Amino acid sequence: MITSFNLDLYDNSIGENGVEYLGEGISKCVTLTSLNLNLRGNGIAKNGAKYLGEGISKCATLTSFNLDLYNNSIGENGAKYLGEGISKCVTLTSLNLDLSGNGIAENGAKNLGEGISKCATLTSFNLDLSFNGIGENGAKYLGEGISKCATLTSSTLDLSYNSIGEKGDRILK
Repeated sequence: MITSFNLDLYDNSIGENGVEYLGEGISKCVTLTSLNLNLRGNGIAKNGAKYLGEGISKCATLTSFNLDLYNNSIGENGAKYLGEGISKCVTLTSLNLDLSGNGIAENGAKNLGEGISKCATLTSFNLDLSFNGIGENGAKYLGEGISKCATLTSSTLDLSYNSIGEKGDRILK
């Protein structure tokens, strides 16, 4: 049984169809504890994010998850699907997400925050949401979700180029 899986498909144009197969495969790896996926620049879009979310939701023993989806245009619906998948990974202690440049917007940030809030055992969390237009309210929703991770000891957030403003910055503190 496989417990650790690392896959780098950076800039391979796998698209939604390719990631559908990947999601199906991941869903069958129910003993995974560590999953590292670099899927930068693959044209995955919202349906691809849905397949990934569905796949990781089956990984009940996952403790470490690293996902790089930079520049895949997953949008707010894709962020919703990822948030739903992450919310099922209740044994996660380490979560690293690079979702920069995906057009996630306010609602996508809200859904991610809700998903992350379910990770009660999370100790390390890194999130890059730069260039997503989440705005002030998106920052608020993220802050609310992250604040529910009571065991968190280390976190890094990159929210650059999101039009958060002064009020959004205060919310995150």
